[in-house]
Amino acid sequence: MAKEIERKFLVRNDGWKAEATSSSRFLQAYIAGGDDRSVRVRISDGEKAKLTIKVGRELLSRDEFEYDIPLQDAQDLARAALGTVLEKTRYKIDHEGYVWEVDVYDGAYKGLVVAEVEMEHEEAAPALPDWVGVEVTGDRRYSNHVMATEDLSGELADGLQAAS
Repeated sequence: MAKEIERKFLVRNDGWKAEATSSSRFLQAYIAGGDDRSVRVRISDGEKAKLTIKVGRELLSRDEFEYDIPLQDAQDLARAALGTVLEKTRYKIDHEGYVWEVDVYDGAYKGLVVAEVEMEHEEAAPALPDWVGVEVTGDRRYSNHVMATEDLSGELADGLQAAS
């Protein structure tokens, strides 16, 4: 079992773009979920697919299980998604010993830009890049599962991002 430990932030400006080392286009669909778990399928660049199961109530740290699955299976599962299928491009950025991922949303959440950093333990204190804004770790509205299963598109894409 893997443990996912991450902090999440709104992005205040485009300064991250000059530091991006790679990008991937994601289609992310939630198949099942509850208050403390989710099952999602993610298609990367229209070519590869993974099934991911996350368990845990805390948004900072959860158990995570991830498996490669056939692309056709992922496409079939995405058509059976709960709520909104998320569309985003993820950019990777190396910053002072940590890999940051900046998600630029499209579709229903177009305009929302969120950065996250995975850590080796909950007490880790990665240096924050100057393009990072308000921390939203633990704010359930920024959970991809919640974004997919509840319609928060107007609130998140138009309102809160501007507050960063």
